[in-house]
Amino acid sequence: MTAAEGCEVSVDGLRGWVADRLPDYMVPSAFVVVDEFPLTVNGKVNRRALPAPEYGGEGELGRGPRTPLEEVLCGVFAEVLGVESVSIDDDFFRLGGHSLLATRLVSRLRVVLGAEVPLRQVFETPTVEKLAEAVGAVSGSGVRRAVERIEPRPERIPLSYAQQRLWFLHQFEGPSATYNVPVALRLSGSLDREALRLALGDVVARHESLRTTFAEDAEGAYQIVRHSRAVVPELLVVDTDQAHVEGLISEAARHGFELSDEAALPFRVTLFALGHDEHVLLLLLHHIVSDAWSRAPLARDLTRAYAARAAAGAAPEWEPLAVQYADYSLWQRQVLGAESDAGSEIARQLGYWTETLADLPEQLDLPYDRPRPAVATYRGDRIPFQVPAELYEKVVDLARETQASPFMVLQAALATLLTKLGGGTDIPIGTPIAGRTDEALDDLVGVFINTLVLRTDTSGRPTGRALIERVRQQNLAAYAHQDLPFERLVEVTNPERSLARHPLFQVLLAFNNTDTEAVDQAAAELPGLTVSPVAAETGTGKFDLSFAFTAQRDESADLQGVLEYSTDLFDRSSVETIGERYLRVLRELVDAPDRTVDVMDVLTTDESLQQLVEWGVGGGDGGVLGGSV
Repeated sequence: MTAAEGCEVSVDGLRGWVADRLPDYMVPSAFVVVDEFPLTVNGKVNRRALPAPEYGGEGELGRGPRTPLEEVLCGVFAEVLGVESVSIDDDFFRLGGHSLLATRLVSRLRVVLGAEVPLRQVFETPTVEKLAEAVGAVSGSGVRRAVERIEPRPERIPLSYAQQRLWFLHQFEGPSATYNVPVALRLSGSLDREALRLALGDVVARHESLRTTFAEDAEGAYQIVRHSRAVVPELLVVDTDQAHVEGLISEAARHGFELSDEAALPFRVTLFALGHDEHVLLLLLHHIVSDAWSRAPLARDLTRAYAARAAAGAAPEWEPLAVQYADYSLWQRQVLGAESDAGSEIARQLGYWTETLADLPEQLDLPYDRPRPAVATYRGDRIPFQVPAELYEKVVDLARETQASPFMVLQAALATLLTKLGGGTDIPIGTPIAGRTDEALDDLVGVFINTLVLRTDTSGRPTGRALIERVRQQNLAAYAHQDLPFERLVEVTNPERSLARHPLFQVLLAFNNTDTEAVDQAAAELPGLTVSPVAAETGTGKFDLSFAFTAQRDESADLQGVLEYSTDLFDRSSVETIGERYLRVLRELVDAPDRTVDVMDVLTTDESLQQLVEWGVGGGDGGVLGGSV
């Protein structure tokens, strides 16, 4: 809003005036007064030049806490969201919250209040005032026990459920790059190689997962945590030049870890030397010891260790980690219990998923360029993909309006597209979920991720708004049952096993909420070095199609993403067209959410022009392709 010269603007008065005329979800969470709107050279409002709102604070943006419980909740909201303060009227999701942060909020409330607040409750009552009322109702319910260091540990430490799935896949497929996690950084400046080598040893000593190997006996696979003094990570140095480094990085990123070798670490480090002051560092981990969230603590700890070693040659001084990954593995089985116990958590979740996924389609029929081979090669490729800033802003606005999350809006658009591409109206979409449901796990390197199957019903000609509500209800229920290991779900639902396709779903949608800024900031603090990310492709594709987006703190920025695809099935040009169709559907969904999704158009601009000019038709069928592109 702009203020005329000499005119005093009452933010409180304006907020009250708006609140009297609009429903709660349409009342802005922040008001910013400016003398005039900054404009682009084309005369449009320059959104990126607008001052950022300051959230929180009594009076201007909402009421202060009235009870001790509300005061505690305001503090926890601000802590989790990373803002200075929060009023009791502020909406968690309007302040930048999302599904992963909501999980962290629940974890923090468990510690601070001793209350087990369902994740669904945060979505349904996202303000401090409303959540305080709900917490009062659930404060007497049982609280899940926290992850704690277990001493002494049993001699045999089982795999976590996530590790168990990855171990199974490794035995099933053999060593490959399919589940490699590469992180590549260009280091410009004076690099102290010896300090880097010692710092890697410090990090491996700090995180047991990086010095864990695996073995199998009659009871199954188990972990072997090797003593820090017995593990010296090797720093491989490769001399090369700019012309060859890209190929060498790709080759190194495709290294196949042999997990069955008890002497082989699932962590490999290569330093490519392009000159005296120019290097590329490749950290390669197997997914069995790392996930996307692990990059932040790995980057932070490596930076601190290198800084200490480069400055004084001494080990870093840091507080020991509260728990290690092996503690989590043991805790997980204790908390979930045994399936034979009908009252256990794992039995409860198993009951939900077997009912929810009953009669699930074995596979989606999509417009493939080639028949599906009898055995998938897992070869794949990636196409950079982005949702323009103005479209992403509309996604965020619609999510707020429907009390959903941006991910849910993106999912509704994807389900609509898959239906129009011939996939039917029963659309299973896979999604990874962070799985760090206890705050003690935030600083660990390890694999906590699980995979959920989000079954989306597009039948009955729903409007876009109605479809988002279907997605919201289904997803919230799935989040409340997120602990059941995916591989166990596959075993119990028992779909027809095939070497040709991924079980239960073939299309993945990921909305990466990991703290990428923390990774960039940590890497940028390496002393004496300028750090920038480098692409490290493994050339793999685990699914038929994978839409992966990285959440942006700045909602006025483009939403960056990647379309990964199986080259067994698709040509690059076909996937590029699918990306165009997705943007078309997403735009129609946010521009006209009250239209029925069956009439939304998936034709590209060129195809629409061809219809109008060459065929003389207006696309009256809404662009339904009926399974052909």
